[in-house]
Amino acid sequence: MDERNLAERFEADRPHLTQVAYRMLGSLAEAEDAVQDAWLRLSRADSGEVGNLTGWLTTVVARICLDMLRKRKSRREEATGPGTPEPSAPPDAGRESELADSVGAAMLIVLQALEPAERIAFVLHDMFDLPFDEIASILGRSPDATRQLASRARRRVRGAPKTEDVRADRAVIDAFLDAARAGNFEGLLALLDPQVAMQADEAAVRLGGPRRLAGSAAVAKAFNGRAQAARFILADGAPAILVAPAGRLLLMLGVRLRDGKIAAIEAIADPERLAKTAFALPEN
Repeated sequence: MDERNLAERFEADRPHLTQVAYRMLGSLAEAEDAVQDAWLRLSRADSGEVGNLTGWLTTVVARICLDMLRKRKSRREEATGPGTPEPSAPPDAGRESELADSVGAAMLIVLQALEPAERIAFVLHDMFDLPFDEIASILGRSPDATRQLASRARRRVRGAPKTEDVRADRAVIDAFLDAARAGNFEGLLALLDPQVAMQADEAAVRLGGPRRLAGSAAVAKAFNGRAQAARFILADGAPAILVAPAGRLLLMLGVRLRDGKIAAIEAIADPERLAKTAFALPEN
């Protein structure tokens, strides 16, 4: 295959490869770097020996992402401990937001908490249907061990069953977020306990939020017309609201409900506290 045809084939695969890398890395800039590195490797390889070019490129991108995840994890542990939320300020906010929406902001945050090998196994198998034999060769594990990695990741991603209590809590929180986005002040009031209290840690206050609010009117006013980047999630098994614009973790709102209404909200943006929180998605 000549260089021009090879470049055309690669460009045809670029959107797919970017999707694969983005789900693994959670960063558009890093995903694009991984895809470009794959092109450099392809341009140096004997393309005549490559039967399934898309499969070959997917494997190469996965190996590059695995190396990047391992290096990222090592840097974090040396600097601030494991699990530190990833940096904000994406270079192309519009495109990154589209990618995040295609995956789900809450899913991206949960994926970031997985170990590198778990993340690779889960993304490639559960999101892109690669067989475990191929994933095993990327990870340097046996197919059985790779299957276990994906299973463990799946349990962590969907860490709690969707019980009746979770369904009821989610219905209230989702209705609250819908009312907030729509600017429906009366709808917000109807979902808040009259004595609701909201407090925030120092990091959340620095983001521009109030330190403390009391009463349904004050809390409803604070949320009215907002919450576009907010989603329901489970935090340490309890209902919570995740605020993650373009898939970048900004803060979490712990929510306590009483008699079907929101009775307390705690805004948490401190990186150390967020790093110690186990996020999970309820089963569908």
